[in-house]
Amino acid sequence: MIPSFGSRQRLRIGLLGGSFNPAHAAHREISLTALHRLKLDQVWWLVSPQNPLKKTAGMASLAERLAGAATVAAHPRIVVTAIEQRLDTRYTADTLEKLKRHYPNMRFVWLMGADNLNQIRHWDRWRDIARAMPIAVLDRPGHHLTAPQSLAARWLSRWRLPQHEAAHLVDTDPPAFLLLKSKLNPLSATALRAQNGSNGK
Repeated sequence: MIPSFGSRQRLRIGLLGGSFNPAHAAHREISLTALHRLKLDQVWWLVSPQNPLKKTAGMASLAERLAGAATVAAHPRIVVTAIEQRLDTRYTADTLEKLKRHYPNMRFVWLMGADNLNQIRHWDRWRDIARAMPIAVLDRPGHHLTAPQSLAARWLSRWRLPQHEAAHLVDTDPPAFLLLKSKLNPLSATALRAQNGSNGK
């Protein structure tokens, strides 16, 4: 369970957002890599009530996705939450703004797979996300070469940290950006839904 709003705890937190429809081993591997390489206390999986860029058709219920994510996470320092529902936010930029307001002593870093770095330019106010907190991009199969050439990566390049400074990322004032190599797990939620049926179970 995440701390209550207004908590004065001083923790280093990685935020991994998404539909988790369904959660899978690659989400866990990204999280474990971030915990180790970025020297984090916890990683929070922000299970979105409804991703604005994804269709509702084929989307499992929030309760189902939370339960599935908790099963996959299976780690005391990976916290599965639907806090966006409580924050009443739909867009990541709003979520990060409110999290910083409710947890003034926390040090946050936004985590994403390299596949999302190619897509983030379609997100609402994506540059505000980069200005809100440091970003760690973790390698994903098929995106190792394309992600650094994406629009967002080129814009962020002036603030890019080398991998050997990964442990300092969360303490770096944003914008700050790091492309981190990790174990490449080919799993994706899209592939799992195709394998198991369109309902994401």
